[in-house]
Amino acid sequence: QVSLVESGGGSVQAGGSLRLSCAVYGNTYSSWCWGWFRQAPGKGRSVVPTIYTSGGITYDDDSVKGRFTISRDNSKNMIYLQMNSLKPEDTAMYHCAAGECRGGTWWRALYWGQGTQVTVSS
Repeated sequence: QVSLVESGGGSVQAGGSLRLSCAVYGNTYSSWCWGWFRQAPGKGRSVVPTIYTSGGITYDDDSVKGRFTISRDNSKNMIYLQMNSLKPEDTAMYHCAAGECRGGTWWRALYWGQGTQVTVSS
């Protein structure tokens, strides 16, 4: 069994930065992909990751390209999301996920974290 625990969310003004962390507990596989999903206020969790990493390559949505960076620290079993130049439309609950990819494309999530809230004010 694998569990994921996010932290680092909070409130920030537009243009600011936040770094989210995802602690990974349990046995994982090197072939897994790691991603961050958004759940906007009043909406369901997105079915596609906002950003994810597969085999050391990052794939990100156009809405966050150049602003968000995903990284892993295998020695600490941590996944990070560095968010810069935040915009009000980035306001969401952010969920970390472990998943499987096929040909570099996110295929399905295997495990989810409970999420951490990010609120960006204008």
